[in-house]
Amino acid sequence: MAGHSKWANIRHKKAVQDARRGKIFTKLIREIMVAARMGGGNPDNNPRLRAAIAAAKAENMPKENIERAIKKGTGELEGVSYEEITCEGYAPGGVAVLVEAMTDNRNRTISEIRHIFTKNGGSLGEAGCVAWMFNKKGLIVFPKDKYTEDELMEVALEAGAEDVRDQGDQFEVLTDPADFLKVKQVFDEHSMQYELAEISMIPQTVVKIEDPKQAQQVIRLMELLEDHDDVQHAYANFDIPDELLKSIAA
Repeated sequence: MAGHSKWANIRHKKAVQDARRGKIFTKLIREIMVAARMGGGNPDNNPRLRAAIAAAKAENMPKENIERAIKKGTGELEGVSYEEITCEGYAPGGVAVLVEAMTDNRNRTISEIRHIFTKNGGSLGEAGCVAWMFNKKGLIVFPKDKYTEDELMEVALEAGAEDVRDQGDQFEVLTDPADFLKVKQVFDEHSMQYELAEISMIPQTVVKIEDPKQAQQVIRLMELLEDHDDVQHAYANFDIPDELLKSIAA
């Protein structure tokens, strides 16, 4: 899963560097609205909403924006009703791709996502064709030059994390989704700085892509999916060598 998490980390840094805060806020607001609509507006009783609010605060979203999104979700304020959809398919090289979107027009969004796949050497598949290859996990990524594996393991075990993995130039801490915020808080209390913290879909197996042209196609497909206004997250099970991944993403 090294390729997946390293791409997630690069993608996160690029989003900040590109100052696409408006688009980031739009996606976060949709998640808050849907979470509030499905589980109620009290984050104490709604873990999904609690996680969405934490993600919004991490991006410095103003408090009033968060509160307004919650009220739109619960119906206290008028707002667009979004539907959650999942699209599954394949990128070049047989890479499995899982796309989570929120839309007010299901047919339009699916059509546009299909167009992105076919235009970039991939194909949209049937429901269930790749979802079984992924597990939902909390993912917290730490740079190797700041912490040792023993340091992370000690805090991770104390916090209730599932695993700590060595992934080349970084360590990954995996948690049960229900424990993600609790584990993240423990690292925060220890003032341990992570590069990425999110609930993610982790691939069970990876597809190695070493051909530069094919790797570029895969990354281009992922970038276009993640840039789509309705797409909340796009996950894939590619493993591209570090240097090739960084050169393409640069």
